[in-house]
Amino acid sequence: MKHFEETKELLNNSVLFYIIATAMDGNYSYVNGNYAKEFSHISTNFVGMPYHITMHPDDRNTCVEVSMKCFNNPGELFPATIRKHDGKDGYVYTQWEYKAMFDDLQNPAGIFCLGYNITKYVAEQQQLQSAQAELEKNSSIINQIIFQQSHLIRAPLSNIIGLTAVLDKTGLDANTSNIIDMIAVSADQLDGVIRSVIDIARD
Repeated sequence: MKHFEETKELLNNSVLFYIIATAMDGNYSYVNGNYAKEFSHISTNFVGMPYHITMHPDDRNTCVEVSMKCFNNPGELFPATIRKHDGKDGYVYTQWEYKAMFDDLQNPAGIFCLGYNITKYVAEQQQLQSAQAELEKNSSIINQIIFQQSHLIRAPLSNIIGLTAVLDKTGLDANTSNIIDMIAVSADQLDGVIRSVIDIARD
């Protein structure tokens, strides 16, 4: 317990870290100034209050599971990500490390927790995932465009170009032959545009 007391004294006024401790009854036995200030919208005096009053209901099981690991593995630290009420109908994300506390007779005395706010990091990760999903979606669309341009559009266009070449050799009158030539030129131009679109999409 001596080491816990030293840590509490060292970080009691930290502006970055949260320090809390809970007794075996699941109630707060200690919170540092930063934690008390950050979650003052929930309580002005946490000591003696249930540990779960600050957190998302779905994260209570996480606390129980991690605490059990601590008592089953004395001396080891175990991580937990916990959502806490932000006082605005939302939650902040917090990252913690738990460690079991034992009294002088080595009886379980509670859980000691060191944590900090990771809300900004979580938001950035979510934005990154959203951007990656958008890129994958756009990539899929581009692949569809390439396929359609290469196979679904250029195939009938190639047929038109071929047919104009055949018609041009059938002895048509001058006027019709001129129209066929214009169709062939337009088809070649369209084929060039489609090829250009495919090249840009592939780049």
